[in-house]
Amino acid sequence: MIVCHCQAISDHDIRAAVDWMRASDPDTIITPGKIYHALGKRADCGGCMPLFLDTMRQSANFGVVSAAAPGQQIPNLRSVKGMSHEGRPKSHRISQRGSAV
Repeated sequence: MIVCHCQAISDHDIRAAVDWMRASDPDTIITPGKIYHALGKRADCGGCMPLFLDTMRQSANFGVVSAAAPGQQIPNLRSVKGMSHEGRPKSHRISQRGSAV
């Protein structure tokens, strides 16, 4: 199935790029930009991005294998009290700390 008509990228191309990247570096973070680069192409209009992302995420080798010991869970930072975004406390913004004097 064609995912990106502008660059003629199919779902097979996306899965093959993800498989190739995961085989070459098991710890790499796979992004749409890296997939476009691996295919020798670049994003054009962006209309395909939702389908592109869905295809990328559904690939069998998309996720990074956890380095945690078997049976050990990695903590979810969003569930830690006081943490709301990227592991930072809510008061990381100057506007929420109060006025600077």
